[in-house]
Amino acid sequence: MPLTSLPRDLAGRASGLIRGLVTPDPVTPLGAPDWSGLDARDYSGPVPGAGETIASVPLADGLGLAEAAEAHRFLYATTNQRGPGAVSTAALFLPHTPPPADGWPVVAWAHGTVGLGDDATPSAQPQSERQRFYLGHWLRHGYAVVASDYAGLGTPGLMSYLNGRVEAHNLIDSVQAARHLGHPLSRRWALVGQSQGAGAAMNGARYASEFGAGYDLDLRGVVATGTPANIERVAQFLRPTFPPFALPPLTNTYAAYILAGLRDARPDLPVDALLSDEGRRIVDLAERLDLYDTREAVRGARISTWVTAPVRSIPGVYAALHEHMATPVDGYDRPIFLAHGLTDIDVPVASGISLAAALRVHRQPVTLKLYPTDHFGTVYAAADDAARFLAGVM
Repeated sequence: MPLTSLPRDLAGRASGLIRGLVTPDPVTPLGAPDWSGLDARDYSGPVPGAGETIASVPLADGLGLAEAAEAHRFLYATTNQRGPGAVSTAALFLPHTPPPADGWPVVAWAHGTVGLGDDATPSAQPQSERQRFYLGHWLRHGYAVVASDYAGLGTPGLMSYLNGRVEAHNLIDSVQAARHLGHPLSRRWALVGQSQGAGAAMNGARYASEFGAGYDLDLRGVVATGTPANIERVAQFLRPTFPPFALPPLTNTYAAYILAGLRDARPDLPVDALLSDEGRRIVDLAERLDLYDTREAVRGARISTWVTAPVRSIPGVYAALHEHMATPVDGYDRPIFLAHGLTDIDVPVASGISLAAALRVHRQPVTLKLYPTDHFGTVYAAADDAARFLAGVM
């Protein structure tokens, strides 16, 4: 039976499952960025308090979503790895549906890995097929979507890769700043993230009350798909003899970004001195390139050749890795929806299962759903379950 002859809700679920099981390589070359008239790469103006809006412009044609009645790009104050006084950009998408009496509820979208170079700034690039589907999905359900780029992507400094607390600040501050733009946005909001963004969303949920103290916001829950939990437990064992084989290109890419992020965030640690000449070349490249170009630069590489000594030879390195990139397992006061693909090789399913187990040990309000799909396909496969979850908590 063709999908078009099925009832609408069943057809949607079937389409999502099919796309989830058969996902094409989503990593494609990027074109030149379009800053929509708001180029903040070298911003040096005054920075107000966190969560304040600095500037806003309509999002350029070609960068929006069919499901959005309006789309804007804005610059706001936040925190980065150096502390307060940083800036980030974000996009705001408004649905076609009329706002409820208290305004549209808000989904704060936490994007996955796109690269560390400014050209990869999500609000300056056309939406990927996966993001068109997923952000459109939330707009169709009547949510406004606030999509932070994270501090350092298209703004001064380096985006602090997998730095959960920094990303949490960026997400929470983006929602507060969006509510200053004059649109009818509700206090009610939720965090939704995929991959890198899933870890960011989880940190945002854990620290929403603390980092958003003084904000008039009411977090209701978090949706996280393909969450990269416990990666620090593996990263600490990188050494000249481990891993003893070449890893998939995207895994190599993530390793290069982790090293770049830690080196930048913790200049007190001798990360650069630990790197070989080849490792330093790769990490330097990773700071400038988008995901596609970094992947091609490290295809076939053996990351064990990037270091001249074990990472664990750096005193205190595991504590530093844990502080930088760990996903919290306690302290949540809102419901959590975790989804993971059973055939995920980018963030193996053991990562999601171990996170859910730790959350349950700590009596956290978590739901875990597993799907017969890969890392990128989980977004499609879990979309309807995630929408039902948010409808319940909102």
